Amino acid sequence: MSENQKKIWVTGASSGIGRAVAEKFAKEGWKVAVSARREEILNEMSKNENIFSFPLDVTNFDNCKSTFDKILNQFGNIDICFLCSGTYDPKKEQEINIEQNKFVMNVNYFGTLNCVKSVEEYFKKEKKGHISIVSSIAGYRGLPNSSGYGPSKAALTNFAESIYFDFKKHNVKVSVVSPGFIKTPLTDKNEFPMPFLRSPEFAADKVYDGLVKTNSFEIDFPKQLTFTLKFLRILPYKIYLFLVDKLVKR
Repeated sequence: MSENQKKIWVTGASSGIGRAVAEKFAKEGWKVAVSARREEILNEMSKNENIFSFPLDVTNFDNCKSTFDKILNQFGNIDICFLCSGTYDPKKEQEINIEQNKFVMNVNYFGTLNCVKSVEEYFKKEKKGHISIVSSIAGYRGLPNSSGYGPSKAALTNFAESIYFDFKKHNVKVSVVSPGFIKTPLTDKNEFPMPFLRSPEFAADKVYDGLVKTNSFEIDFPKQLTFTLKFLRILPYKIYLFLVDKLVKR
């Protein structure tokens, strides 16, 4: 493995955006460490000479720390951590489901927190690198039937904004990725029309360009959808709640 080759760690890499991003970076010549719970899929992916399997349960901090240590031992260094682990079940969010909400928060938010904490000391000591956290446009404002997923993503965006300042002191970049509707096993569960639905490959191209070619804090796509949601985000509650209520009743 060449020391000059860039290296990235991708969590949530067994499907959806995570897998597409891992394969995109591998295609571009990066060395890619892929992590998820489904080891058999990771092993299949690692047939690519640039992809290496490191199974992981993000809800277990000790597992996150030991996995990152293994990656460092094999790779020597890491340039980007792309944290993409997540879960979602719309049928369980049609009413308040405490156990489901705890599960979603544990995976989406605390799972990411475990990974960030696992790499914190390394990046601050190196005084370089990039931590990118996958959130969602669902975190912009409260949406119907999203009592677990939306809050978990809102927490991630707020978390990324918060740690941005601390890591910047150490010359470490923090960014947040806010995708719209991307065709994945998770969005396949939705029973409503998804505007501007895009492929995981589309998402991977946007992520690659955002991480490698720009210096933006937020990478959001597709713009046709994210622009609309950003506009709704700045509206007063009275107008926002009225508009969303009308849309839901259509």
